[in-house]
Amino acid sequence: MTQELFLLVDDDAVFCTALQRALARRGFHADAAHDMNTALAVLEKKKFTHAVVDLKLASESGLMLIAELKSRHPELKVVMLTGYASISTAVEAIKLGALNYLCKPVNTDEILTAFNMEGPDREVELPHNPISIGRLEWEHIQKVLHENQGNISATARMLGMHRRTLQRKLQKRPAKDTT
Repeated sequence: MTQELFLLVDDDAVFCTALQRALARRGFHADAAHDMNTALAVLEKKKFTHAVVDLKLASESGLMLIAELKSRHPELKVVMLTGYASISTAVEAIKLGALNYLCKPVNTDEILTAFNMEGPDREVELPHNPISIGRLEWEHIQKVLHENQGNISATARMLGMHRRTLQRKLQKRPAKDTT
């Protein structure tokens, strides 16, 4: 039987540490990375069976990381986490190979349950409140950025905005929806 080894990718170091400890208490080993480059470097050193990836990694998109993880290790089981759920990112995460898409806050048991599914969860539960304009803008920027493979200049041209303006928007956390 293969030892289950988790790769945790989240720019929130406190969250990663807490999840590592919780997984260790359940008998699993987990390594953490806080950005895309570190995650890919760690991936080459060990044979991970599971990955927990946050949607927003500082100014990077977890969606691009999922695509890279799955291209390098197609058998890797991936669950995406986000504090900013939307239908478009949920659909994109599943298309890229994530087994599930969970909204934060989430506990360790929910994450482990998400990995025990046979296939992608086609009925991802999302909040019922409408998306704010700020949030909708952020989601659209992420989608166009993904379509341009992370190229900020090309994305800015497609969105009709100055590159520096786009960079400032990407450095901010996504707009929270008001309920």
